[in-house]
This record gives sequence, structure tokens and C-alpha cells, in this order.
Amino acid sequence: MIRKLMKCLVTLTIAGAAVSASGCAKESVAAAPEPAPGGVRKVAIQVTTKGYEPSPVTLRKGEPVELTLTRTTDETCATEIVLEEHGINAALPLNTPVTVKFTPVKAGELRYGCAMGKMISGALTVQ
Repeated sequence: MIRKLMKCLVTLTIAGAAVSASGCAKESVAAAPEPAPGGVRKVAIQVTTKGYEPSPVTLRKGEPVELTLTRTTDETCATEIVLEEHGINAALPLNTPVTVKFTPVKAGELRYGCAMGKMISGALTVQ
């Protein structure tokens, strides 16, 4: 009887830890915002000491997008945004919003990042 009770307690402890861990996980996924008039999706991204925030950001294939990036720290190598698939390589001066425009043409993940081989990077999920 004691063994059964111990077995139940261990099972409950493990199950509780799993539920607790999943409930504490913070995911910084930005839902696809509603498009602005004219059909252009506008997304604001901050470059902080944590990197590009939010990331990932969900976009829609074929829908024009404007990313407005503002670098708020000098403690990062992410002083520009590079997104080769769309020919984007733009400097990000400190505390100055920079807007880049493109239209995703295929579904999947687009990785963007700094010019140092995307050592600091973010993701765009295109649906």
C-alpha cells in the first residue's frame, strides 16, 4: 500500500512539474497584426540587449509589409537589418526608426539579423 501511495505521489509530482513549467514559459510570438488601410501590414520591432523583439512575427504570403525597426541600445552588434531573400540591408541608427518594405512571396520562416552572419537574429513566419 505504501508503494502504491509513493508511486502516485511521484506521478503527481512529475505531472505537476510539467504543467507548471509549461504554464511559466513565456513566448514572445507576435500575432499577425491587422493590415492597415491600403493592405500594408505594419510591424514595429525594437532592437534591445535581448535582440530583435518581438520575434517571431507572423506575416501572410503576398501581403505587403512594413517593418519599422528602432535600435534602443548601443550594447549590440545588431546595428543593421539584413534580409537577403528580399535584398534588404539597412543601417539602424540608435533611437531612430527605420522602415523597410517588402512582400513575402513564399510561406515558411525568414531569418533576418545583423551583418555579422546573423549572430543576433529574428524570425518572420510567413503563412
